Amino acid sequence: MPNTLANPGGALPLFSVIIPLEFHRGQWEQSWLGWTSQTADQSLYEIILVVPPDFTAREELRAIAGDRARLEFSDSDHDIGLCAFGAAQARGRYLFFTESHCWPEPDVIALCMRAIDDHPDWAGFSCQSVPILHNRLSRAEAAMYQADIEFGLKQHPWRKVLDQCFVARRDAYDACGGLREEFGHYAEWVLAAAYHARGYTIGYLEEARFHHYYIGRLDELTKFTLDFVQGEIRYLGEDRRDPGSELLDVPAEWNEWAGFDASVARGALSALLRDSLAGKGWRRPDEKLHAFWRRIAPVLWADLPARIAARLAVIHARTILSALTVAGPGKAIERWMSRYNAALIRLQRLACIRCVRRQSGPVAGLLGSPVVAQTGFHGFEASSGRRFCWSEPQAAVRIKAAAGRNIVRIECLTVRASLDKIGCRFYIDGTPVDEAAVTIGTDSYTLRLDLPPSGVATLAWGCPLLRGSGDPRRLGLPVVAIKVVQESGGTGSGSLAPVLVEA
Repeated sequence: MPNTLANPGGALPLFSVIIPLEFHRGQWEQSWLGWTSQTADQSLYEIILVVPPDFTAREELRAIAGDRARLEFSDSDHDIGLCAFGAAQARGRYLFFTESHCWPEPDVIALCMRAIDDHPDWAGFSCQSVPILHNRLSRAEAAMYQADIEFGLKQHPWRKVLDQCFVARRDAYDACGGLREEFGHYAEWVLAAAYHARGYTIGYLEEARFHHYYIGRLDELTKFTLDFVQGEIRYLGEDRRDPGSELLDVPAEWNEWAGFDASVARGALSALLRDSLAGKGWRRPDEKLHAFWRRIAPVLWADLPARIAARLAVIHARTILSALTVAGPGKAIERWMSRYNAALIRLQRLACIRCVRRQSGPVAGLLGSPVVAQTGFHGFEASSGRRFCWSEPQAAVRIKAAAGRNIVRIECLTVRASLDKIGCRFYIDGTPVDEAAVTIGTDSYTLRLDLPPSGVATLAWGCPLLRGSGDPRRLGLPVVAIKVVQESGGTGSGSLAPVLVEA
């Protein structure tokens, strides 16, 4: 063993193994045995058992642990909070995060010591997760999560933090802000993104194996996904600008929610009705009916149709999954487990975003100032290295800028017909924008608009439907950015502020 990893004379331990005892699934004793059976000298690592307030086996825990572990009692009742608390009490140069329903193979500490010497560039690394299965649902649950874990550790550019078995160099962990309880298990992604943004490398030590117990219960799956989603939406709701925040994907529901704003939806509906009366925009009656329903639903019921549809999808998937669990093939159970999980996450996201909106007002998503709401947009994608967002044939944004004459520029990707041939029509607060106020360039529309004293107005547009090859979506304008300045010389900052995508 290299001398650099020695621990002479009872000095501080190299590793602090942090085991939160929340959500142990009845496996904490097995986890304890795994850590006390390591082949490495025990002077090289300390074991910190972080005890939540509701842990019922405290006396048994004291008797088993004896002087071989430190017991730290925390007021937190969440794994991430317990891990953060344990890290604050730890003495080791490396923090070893794990879960109490996981247990290591006997050579894990020895392998980690060698990895530290072999990979001095690693600021942290995750180990291999080996599923422990005991019923049909646990097999399906493991198949779903293991695929995601392996993708993250082996293929994803930065999603390398796995709290089942993550070793973190203390200085890098602190520099990246550590694990934050308020974001639940989403805190793993936040921390991983922070590492990547700061230039730290996280490795994958596949030969160090941990056994992870999958419980295989739908109520626990519901609890875990809700915890993750609540953290995700809370993070987005804070509109953070920490290093790495730009790496975190924004779920489709976050941008979709802005389309439930009734006043903005009315702008898109007005554009649709005017196009309809002018005989523009559709080739078939069914397309017109579909477009009308999509535009009028949020005006009348806000997010209610979306929430009802999401709940029905959850009920449908759970009913089939429950039936298959009794007497169905394993592959079918895995397939419907994934469908149930996706439906559940969508429902939970809609509910969490609704809560955020009630507390803090409109959700602006990635749009930022000066756009405070939008409707009729698909998700972000990229072409030739540029990010853009397809609108639907009828879309609207609410802009907030200085009162009076402003210049609004809608920058577009040139992936369909040239802009002067598309035939796009614009409306401001329901009134058609004079063609003389619209300048069409090779990759942008420039509009000169008078905003009311409040500086708030709804800009809508309608254009012919575009059908992509093999793409079922209803496409309109491929928007790269929307920018607004006062014609006299700019907004307060004197610059064109990006709206849909950072310019």
